[in-house]
Amino acid sequence: MLTFLHILLTGLLSVLRDRVAAFESVKLVDGENECSGRVEILRHDQWGTVCDHGWDLREADVVCSELACGVAESALRGSAYGKGTGEIWLRHVQCSGHESSLTRCALVLHSYPLCTHENDAGVKCSGPLSMPILSLLSPYNVFSSGEAVRFSCSVLSIYNAKDFHLYKHGVSTPFVTKRAETRQSRMEMSLSDVETFHQGSYSCRYKVGGSLPSQLLSSPPSNSVNITVVDLLTPRHWYNTSSEAPAGYVIKGHSFNITCSTPKPYPGASFQLRLIRPNGTVRHSLAAPNPSATFTFTGAQTSNEGYYYCLYHVQLGGRTFVSRESQALPISIRDPEPALSPVVISWLVSGLTFVVAVVIILTVAKVLCNKDRKPSELERESRSCVENTYVALSINKL
Repeated sequence: MLTFLHILLTGLLSVLRDRVAAFESVKLVDGENECSGRVEILRHDQWGTVCDHGWDLREADVVCSELACGVAESALRGSAYGKGTGEIWLRHVQCSGHESSLTRCALVLHSYPLCTHENDAGVKCSGPLSMPILSLLSPYNVFSSGEAVRFSCSVLSIYNAKDFHLYKHGVSTPFVTKRAETRQSRMEMSLSDVETFHQGSYSCRYKVGGSLPSQLLSSPPSNSVNITVVDLLTPRHWYNTSSEAPAGYVIKGHSFNITCSTPKPYPGASFQLRLIRPNGTVRHSLAAPNPSATFTFTGAQTSNEGYYYCLYHVQLGGRTFVSRESQALPISIRDPEPALSPVVISWLVSGLTFVVAVVIILTVAKVLCNKDRKPSELERESRSCVENTYVALSINKL
């Protein structure tokens, strides 16, 4: 039993493959153009026709799509494009409208009765969907982060477009989708608040409705439009000067330099260093082939005193972009320290005064001492008498 079922299924699949493979191609003949006419099928190297029994827009849509002729405008019966010759290969074709080929629809071979060349089916297609044209609605293609980018997607031929889509290359889902009005041939689409990930190449497509509400035929992609998004980060800056200068100061007459740096460099950029002083603003500029640039100042003077700010400038696509300014860097200019500091001088003066005072005191004391040690004439005589008496008494005692 299982062997019989296997043989039966194999036979049915073989017949189905043979039937589908037997139909080699489809064409439209005797119409106004290559996308209209009588439907003919090639089978076993012989062209034949299709019976119009059950023929409607769903079958016509499949034919138009298979031939890259857009969507069906009408499904024609009764040999509207003249009678064909040869076999009537397909009778009572039944399509859902989504098949890739007429031969993939449910169909009945030529055994179906009551069908002659009076019943040859025909179709009129809208024609191949033309490639849309994408353009920018601004005169430039370089934008700053946060700006809006406006595109225009246009169709040269008039179709009943259902919607328009804006695609970024490399991304399968559209960035923007907009519904179209009846027979609208141009659509504006915008990217708002662009960021660096929006940078790249864009194209657009439109979709045309078929005979079924759910059936949409997509156009070929448009030309490509490239946009660049500039995102300038706030630069950093620092300064260097002689080691003896305290923090935030530069000694008058000494050299110092200020370095500006950006974490995200761009080609063709430059740094601007602004000095804000009470009596005005001074600007200095340096090209920035590297991520940083150093401004050098020799012989610092009071005119170099103030608040310094760094800005990063970029010129791209005919536009100039300027970053936010860095935080303020205050620099003060001070006079050089004297050879002896006031404290040392004060100590020296105090010490010298103390020494002088000591010398004076000693001198006065010495003078007074010498004066006390010089006896008067009377004192010398009295002292001699006393001494002699002392000596005499000593002799007598002996």
